[in-house]
Amino acid sequence: MEKNHNQAWLTPREVHEQYLFSISTLAKWRIDRINLPFSKMGKYIRYKRSDIETFIESGKVEVA
Repeated sequence: MEKNHNQAWLTPREVHEQYLFSISTLAKWRIDRINLPFSKMGKYIRYKRSDIETFIESGKVEVA
């Protein structure tokens, strides 16, 4: 089955696979409520792709 890299909501494992944030780092950020917004859908945790992209862009360093 081919993964859809355009889906709007990602599981922690999908975030790890596509963006290389470790699952334990994502869990720590959730506990501390820092860096990356997340949503709880019942018992499931999901990350919005646009929030991940915004977070990555916010750390971009411009060079001359």
